[in-house]
Amino acid sequence: MLQILLRREGYRVDVVDGVHAARDRLGSADPYDVVITDLVMPDGTGMEVLDAVRARSADTQILMITAYATTEQAVAAMRRGAYDYVQKPFRNHELLATLEKALEKRAIVAENQTLRAQVKARWSAGQLIGKSAAMDRLRDMTQRVANATTSVLITGESGTGKEMVARSLHFQSPRAEEPFVVLNCGAVPENLIESELFGHVKGAFTGATGAKEGLFRAANGGTLFLDEVGELPPPLQVKLLRVLQDRKVRPVGGSAELEVDVRVVAATNRDVESEVEAGTFREDLFYRLNVIRIEVPPLRERPEDIPVLAEYFLEKHAALQGRRLEFSPEATRWLAQQSYAGNVRELENIVERGVTLAPGATINREDLGDTHPSKKAVNLTEIPEGNFDLDDYLTQVEKELLFRALDQAGGVRKKAAELLGMSFRQFRYRLAKHISPEVGDAAAD
Repeated sequence: MLQILLRREGYRVDVVDGVHAARDRLGSADPYDVVITDLVMPDGTGMEVLDAVRARSADTQILMITAYATTEQAVAAMRRGAYDYVQKPFRNHELLATLEKALEKRAIVAENQTLRAQVKARWSAGQLIGKSAAMDRLRDMTQRVANATTSVLITGESGTGKEMVARSLHFQSPRAEEPFVVLNCGAVPENLIESELFGHVKGAFTGATGAKEGLFRAANGGTLFLDEVGELPPPLQVKLLRVLQDRKVRPVGGSAELEVDVRVVAATNRDVESEVEAGTFREDLFYRLNVIRIEVPPLRERPEDIPVLAEYFLEKHAALQGRRLEFSPEATRWLAQQSYAGNVRELENIVERGVTLAPGATINREDLGDTHPSKKAVNLTEIPEGNFDLDDYLTQVEKELLFRALDQAGGVRKKAAELLGMSFRQFRYRLAKHISPEVGDAAAD
């Protein structure tokens, strides 16, 4: 009867006449989306069918058909993994409704597995974008330490992609199916960060109207990424060290310690060794975090990665806006010439701006911005001996830079202004101070 009903509804249906036949079919066929089984049968029980299904496919949904007298067993079957049960006698529309819900759950499970696989692939070593030797070494390092359980300290300038490296470590590790939890230690007020990390019990402090588990427990089984760990105040450094040593946390206001299984990955853009010497960062915590050190190089040290990253960000942001775009040759050259004090984050922001402002299918140089926010570091020489006039010295430096920029830009003042990170009006005004009045008047025009 069920075979006829379900086939009329468009389902592909296999039917067997008992537990032994079900085991044989489950062992030889591809996994089913749903298995419908009676609970009580002459040669066994639906529980045995449930175990056989679970041994073959963890994602198959199981519906139990049961008489009133065996409802408790059906509930027990649900506790062991069955999706639901249908009580005899049942109406066809009730069974079909339950079956549709089971199939919806099966689809959700499959979708979640696909999304997890995509996320894992996205943050794998192959997604640490770049073709430079420095990026090859970085990818190799993350692959080598991903399976370890030891703490990792990621260092590098702001915007280099330290969180991306941490995600890559997590999604290549055996913990990939477990949570990846992020805390920016510099973004949480000092009086709240202990509760944020370790949780609190109800009434632990004013405003604690309920209990909170904390990020260590939220990340249990997975990875906790502590960004800007150098911002942690000294009292919290002591407590973090204790958690790393004992693998236990004590919520604020609580008396019991709770075990946690968390891999800690920390990151900082500070010179932690100098802070240890200065006494602002605990030496014992530094050594506990610095079991494995990964240095993320700044973008200016791997200029060959700039075009690759720019194309990656172009594809990403164009897709988000539903557009198909490309860089003009001039825009590509300009991007490759910048210093990027803000590193990869700054490059992405510039590309996103271009995607937003480009009126057509091509991102031109002007779409990327008239001035560049990056400022190259100034190398100061020693103060000259004798009479030294700072104003005169700075005037000469300004003049030298203006004329060098003009020479590099082939005499095109607008391009020279871009090289110096200023507007054309600013460049024209400054240049006029260093040339003859006649030329100055012409420049003002």
